[in-house]
Amino acid sequence: MKRIYVVGTADTKGEELAFLADAIAATGATVTRVDVGTRAATVPVDVSAEEVAAHHPEGRDAVLGNDDRGRSVAAMAFALARFVQSRGDISGMIGIGGGGGTSIVTSAMRTLPLGLPKVMVSTLASGDTAPYVDVSDIVMMPSVTDMAGLNRLSRVVLHNAAQAISGMVGNPAPSADGKPSLGLTMFGVTTPCVTAIADHLRANYDCMVFHATGTGGRTMEKLADSGLLAGIIDITTTEVCDLLFGGVLPATQDRFGAAARTKLPYVGSAGALDMVNFWAPPTIPEHYRGRLLYEHNSNVTLMRTTPDECRKIGEWIGEKLSRCEGPVHFLIPEKGVSALDIDGGAFFDPEADAALFEAIERTIRPTATRIVTRLPLHINDPEFARAATAAFLDIVKK
Repeated sequence: MKRIYVVGTADTKGEELAFLADAIAATGATVTRVDVGTRAATVPVDVSAEEVAAHHPEGRDAVLGNDDRGRSVAAMAFALARFVQSRGDISGMIGIGGGGGTSIVTSAMRTLPLGLPKVMVSTLASGDTAPYVDVSDIVMMPSVTDMAGLNRLSRVVLHNAAQAISGMVGNPAPSADGKPSLGLTMFGVTTPCVTAIADHLRANYDCMVFHATGTGGRTMEKLADSGLLAGIIDITTTEVCDLLFGGVLPATQDRFGAAARTKLPYVGSAGALDMVNFWAPPTIPEHYRGRLLYEHNSNVTLMRTTPDECRKIGEWIGEKLSRCEGPVHFLIPEKGVSALDIDGGAFFDPEADAALFEAIERTIRPTATRIVTRLPLHINDPEFARAATAAFLDIVKK
């Protein structure tokens, strides 16, 4: 039987936890109450904190056996994540919490599959929620008041949260159309290319386009690791620039890791490797102030990468892709890597591009299934999009 898991610290938020669970049960849903507190529960629960803590690799005492609250919260978060991964009956998950509870519950929610309903009622939901949501689909719902006993407003908020999670679980989205899904990466400066590729493939593939803003690349790779993608067309690898040179939209060190782990068909390119992203000009680090900058809009400033930086970017990407044992085809657009990197454009720099392309070719170790191809085209030329599409279809046929 599928269940909605209601999770919170039953020592400090017991009254709210019980009210929320009862409100969900009143809709006809089956509920499992889970305690992640570090002291004795004040209300009945179905899964005790001790049972959750036992899923920590070092045992329950690593979670409940110390007086350091920070360590206890981190250990409980780790244990809860392992606990939910061991369960096969979760149809949805809802949590309540302040700072500690939100950290614990969302850590576990982020390990659940995308699409499985997740709602977090939190005192932190009106602030910066990125550390809690990350690249998952958690719905953060402000508690408005603190959770220090029920009041007329908190009862309404929790009732609404109960209706929300019950509705999500009770009325799931229709099944997909059965087409295999592809992950594609795009930036504004590579939009013509990626849009054309998606148009070429959409009849036979469900094309999921991700904005290459750091979280976009990580989301795509999470889907790949989750077994939800049939291939990757990674035209816009620009997040690497921000990772290596301090930009505000960085990849992580695990960029391209999902392609290596999953061995999915992979077609990549050098899209927007000519730029590092910063916010408004006053936020640019002092040591970059004399560089070639382009004001994309009032909030985003782009910095042109130098030949030396391009060389390092190419080497980093090449080393990563050389670890991929699945089919890899990397396409180099010799006439420019973005809408700005074009003859007459603000970032046109043949020397920097040459350094980038040479480093990629030199560093990617070629095999029968790991190929680098130069094309005498700009990345946004229609012919380049057709070549990338053909490269992917060729990989799939083999």
